Amino acid sequence: MQPSLFIARLMGPITLVMGLALAFNAAVYRAMAEQFLASYAMIFLAGLLTMASGLAIVLTHNVWVADWRVLITVLGWLFVISGTIRTVAPQQAAAMGRRLLAHAITSKIGAAIDLILGALLCYFGYLR
Repeated sequence: MQPSLFIARLMGPITLVMGLALAFNAAVYRAMAEQFLASYAMIFLAGLLTMASGLAIVLTHNVWVADWRVLITVLGWLFVISGTIRTVAPQQAAAMGRRLLAHAITSKIGAAIDLILGALLCYFGYLR
């Protein structure tokens, strides 16, 4: 199986379920995010996991082409950058997260992005 298909099949359902969960349980996820942002240790650990996931994607799939596969590469690099910020500067990451949580629309936008990305990855991974 091509790395593109494998990663799309792995990330698609996870991202889709995350979007559904956020859409239907926004208040619960907002409370969890507030608890998460209160712990620099959790931000640091999440940063390490996010950076490792991004590096795994980038190392196996650094494909810069004009089709759907570039989405996986871009997500991998975003994970690397996000994980690095959380690991190197957890205080700033927490402050940024608190600013985002201050807006009620944030969870709706996050849910929409996850639903769209998850649906696209599932389509290209399983149906196309």
